[in-house]
Amino acid sequence: MLASPHSRLKSITVLAVSPLALTFVSGEYVVRPGDTATEIAADHDVSLAALVAANRLPAGGNLIFAGETLAIPAAHGPRTQPATGGRPNGVGPDDRRLVWHTVAPGDTVSQLASRYHAWTDEVIAENRLSGSADIAVGQRLRIPVVLSALPDRSAPRPATDGEARLPNPSQVTVRRVIEQIASGYGVDPQLALAVSWQEAGWQQDHISSAKAIGAMQVLPSTGRWIETVIGGGLDLRNLRDNVTAGVVLLRQLTEVAPLRTAVAGYYQGLAGVHEHGMYADTRQYVRNVLALKAQFERGDYPY
Repeated sequence: MLASPHSRLKSITVLAVSPLALTFVSGEYVVRPGDTATEIAADHDVSLAALVAANRLPAGGNLIFAGETLAIPAAHGPRTQPATGGRPNGVGPDDRRLVWHTVAPGDTVSQLASRYHAWTDEVIAENRLSGSADIAVGQRLRIPVVLSALPDRSAPRPATDGEARLPNPSQVTVRRVIEQIASGYGVDPQLALAVSWQEAGWQQDHISSAKAIGAMQVLPSTGRWIETVIGGGLDLRNLRDNVTAGVVLLRQLTEVAPLRTAVAGYYQGLAGVHEHGMYADTRQYVRNVLALKAQFERGDYPY
């Protein structure tokens, strides 16, 4: 269970949602991976019903997202249900629920849209972003979640065979393995670390909707190609094999392309970059990776 010091609390405010209903708010909490609404409510000494009501959470609070900002109701303030018609944190038009997200290193608009089950164009429009969809770390975005696109979380989803067997080493362990293997293959460790943080936050148990696997987010087809490069088999569910695949791919890319193009190739595919140029989200991806690389070179690591 998370401790309350992790929350980002502000002074007590009152969020007016209509002349007939007020929700007293003591602060905000940014949802972290693995959080549940029940744990968040308990950590802040409020009822689950109050937390659900203050944020208009669907499915009794079972549908929250890492990075989403939740309003924390005051423990002793009125706990009335917000009236319909307001759009505080919760309800957008039609089949949409508006949630706040604070941009973190590695975020792009297209990735956020995928994570929250939203349309990229609607995220851009809702936040009046430029055509290039540039976003900055720390920026707060309103994400119009498409409710009909959300998975049914009323019952546990059975894990796939790959998900069930995927290990979850600590992020410190992932960092050390990346540094070791990158150095062994002559790849800049800070570049490999930056790519991995951007791709998966140094989490080996991450599997994307596109079935990219692990800390380096390697597709199975890419893994099979890397096997032919190194002349040996790889199990992408294994941390060392996963990092090896990603690092060797980076080595191949940086040997044939300038750094920015190589990083773009890791995300978009080098052939796609050569044929179409960098897409807007690819340009953002490259900026994020290079910013992370510079940060790590200064010795500023998250773990």
